[in-house]
Amino acid sequence: MASDQENSQDANAPDDTSEKEITRGITIMKSIIRDRDKAVTYNVNWNADNQLIGSNAAKLASYIGTLVRMHIPITATRWSNKELGSAKDKIWTEILRSFNIEDTTIRKKYILQLAGKRHRGWRTFLTNKYLKDKEKNFVEYDPEYPVKYAIFITEEEWVAFVAQRRDENFKKVSATNRERASNPTYAYKKGRLGYARLEEKILDETKSDATSLPPHVLWKEARVGKDGTVRDDVQHIYDECETLSQSISTAEDQENRSVLSRALNVPEYPGRVRGKGHGCTPTSLYKNPRRRNPSNQEVMETLQALQAQVLQLQKDNERYRCMEKCSSQLKETSEKASINCQNKFPEGISSCQLYLSSPTYRLVGKGKVHNTSGDLLHHRPLPDGHLKVSVDVVLDKEALLPIPDIVSETTLLRDAIGSFVAWPLDLIFIDDEVFAQGSQQLSQKIGSRQKNKRDLPVTSLPKKRAFVPRYQISLETLVDSSDMATAGAIRLLDMEEDIFGYSCTETIGKEDLEHIFRHQELGVGVIHTYIRFLYDNFMRGNDQLSNRFRFVSSSLVNKALICRELDSCREYLVKRFMASSTNNLYLWPYNSGCHWLLLAIDPLKEVVYFLNSIDGEWTNYPDMKQLVDTSIKVFRSQRQARVPRTKSSNITWIKVQCPLQRNGIDCGYFVMRFMREIINMNQIDIPITYFDEYKCAHYTRLQLEQIKEELCQYFIEKRLLSI
Repeated sequence: MASDQENSQDANAPDDTSEKEITRGITIMKSIIRDRDKAVTYNVNWNADNQLIGSNAAKLASYIGTLVRMHIPITATRWSNKELGSAKDKIWTEILRSFNIEDTTIRKKYILQLAGKRHRGWRTFLTNKYLKDKEKNFVEYDPEYPVKYAIFITEEEWVAFVAQRRDENFKKVSATNRERASNPTYAYKKGRLGYARLEEKILDETKSDATSLPPHVLWKEARVGKDGTVRDDVQHIYDECETLSQSISTAEDQENRSVLSRALNVPEYPGRVRGKGHGCTPTSLYKNPRRRNPSNQEVMETLQALQAQVLQLQKDNERYRCMEKCSSQLKETSEKASINCQNKFPEGISSCQLYLSSPTYRLVGKGKVHNTSGDLLHHRPLPDGHLKVSVDVVLDKEALLPIPDIVSETTLLRDAIGSFVAWPLDLIFIDDEVFAQGSQQLSQKIGSRQKNKRDLPVTSLPKKRAFVPRYQISLETLVDSSDMATAGAIRLLDMEEDIFGYSCTETIGKEDLEHIFRHQELGVGVIHTYIRFLYDNFMRGNDQLSNRFRFVSSSLVNKALICRELDSCREYLVKRFMASSTNNLYLWPYNSGCHWLLLAIDPLKEVVYFLNSIDGEWTNYPDMKQLVDTSIKVFRSQRQARVPRTKSSNITWIKVQCPLQRNGIDCGYFVMRFMREIINMNQIDIPITYFDEYKCAHYTRLQLEQIKEELCQYFIEKRLLSI
């Protein structure tokens, strides 16, 4: 009985593998370590598809395996785990010390992906050697700790690794993968050579000048045995690929399924190219990334952008509905303008510039406008207020078409190059060369206006030449020849977030332009347009000025809103101040209801400069002063600033002895000139007696006309009016 029991125990005992142990030692690539200590590095080569080739490719691959075993624990189940980031960086650093590889993102990605393959192979090797029997079934007994690899694996890691591999879910996945790989239809027969080095070998043997081989050619060669024979089924796939390659373009091969995938009738996987091996991607092969399905985050971002556009359209619609209530004739006038608008363009085909007005007013492309009677777009009438345009050049790759092309399902401007689209009339501008041809009639009209002009002053300049407000005259002529000549017509000017701390749209009406032409009192639209002019011409691209000077919106903080919505005014000012990291001077044109004045606020120093062109005191504006003082104190509290007790309740107000106006309408022009001079001097501290360079008792009419000229020139250059 005892003997039978002992025999039974012996039968269940594991085989003695001590004599069968592989005599080969572990691979740690000592030669590379020794060469590294001697400052010897190895050169590696890359093929046209960014794959590793050359005499040192195998050595680098083996060294990567050694580094993986040293730095990555065998318990790591997911190579993409962020916790492995530092270990991956160590692997990359060690490789750069011994191999001459460019320290670029594409090279690092390739090497780390190869390291991930080595890590999976290392775990598979341990599983097959210690956890499975000869029939590749998992053993029931506890496997011994592999002492041979003790420098790579701790006993705790081994216990955890064994537990992972014995998990029932893993066993099911392992059995499925083993079954799938046990009998491949078209077996790969090149061992460790790989597709990249196989391609290199073929090109060397044939002495070809080609830098790459088609995937189906490599696929066939990888399935040729040592005797050189090709199986009939492999040859059949190759022949079918040759036939398909004659009828399918490279672009179609890229966009859908490759020729090889079609012949094999298998799906195409993203990020890889069948028949080219590790590292070859659609980007490297086709020199253009393969389109992929957007991620959930990208879908959500697109949805949010569309929702924002819908909200903006709703706001625009509401604004236009309000305008219709104010003017019963607006709709009829707009329809007439849209019908006759083609007369603004030369007949026939003309080179043009294409603009969009949302989300910002900008030039997005160039093309040719086709202004011919009875013209159709894709056999359909053009929408009202649009012309047919052929797109030649795209300057904004993310620009959307004003009207998507329902025939080709095109929504992006870049996808419409070489085709016809409908474009709004007021966003098409004839190139300067064409525009110059029609400028003679315009100049004649301007000349006659100069003779009849009565309300614009003529001021002597140092060279005794009469000052002619040519931009004002030109702009007024453009207004008269456009739909802006109609009462209630408007133009929209987008204000970027950097200007007021939030993005908004400023409305400019005909009345605003008339105020400039007739030198009358100015509204907030004109003041804000001049602020946009200062930002575009002085501050944009100039980090020093843009970081030093900022603006406060007169639309969000004024006399009326302070009385009705004091809390919202204070919140806006505090939020605006909190955006500053260094000393900033905030320029705030304040409208008291019937008068413009300028506040220049330094919230960090808690100094307020008061510039009033009618010589009034800030005590005359108690609501405004209380709002500023309270906002600065809240700002002080939120940034946790320590202020001396003597200073805690006092904020320094400085009345600047600025130039004074001599009538009741110049205050807006004075404020605009104050802002220009402050920014031009480029200093935060404003002298009490004002800047010596601009010190005077009163501005002359010429100095104010210069501000108006800048405004009118800006309107023309921004092409806010159609020709």
